[in-house]
Amino acid sequence: MVRPPRRKRSDRLPADREQALFEAGIKLGGLFHQFIGVPVAPKTAPSLARAIEEAVGLQPFVRQVRVRISPGAEGKSGTGRFGYHYLTAKMIDAVIEVRVGASTVRARLAFRKELNYPLMEVLASTGEARSPPRRRSQR
Repeated sequence: MVRPPRRKRSDRLPADREQALFEAGIKLGGLFHQFIGVPVAPKTAPSLARAIEEAVGLQPFVRQVRVRISPGAEGKSGTGRFGYHYLTAKMIDAVIEVRVGASTVRARLAFRKELNYPLMEVLASTGEARSPPRRRSQR
């Protein structure tokens, strides 16, 4: 059996800012992948947005979540009780704020027409980028 090459383990832990950026990305990715495909109509969009905000807000480091859902972004839906769509990337606009230690990050997930893609982007990053103490080597 061939073993993969042994990697040298780094003693450096991520700084607060790095961890906050990672947390923001994970939370927006989770929001996107957990809720895509949920049935939504103009009448139910506000309550679905609130439910998403509350669910994401339960996660560690989250300070604030704002979600807007635009069911009309996918055009006309059916009629009567079939008058709904499935939540798609084009419908979501979400902003999240996370805080880790002394750093706060605001990030956004929104569909960008010019890219034809749901882009996640950092809006702001504030606070110290201090690193935690180095790990002691464990042998």
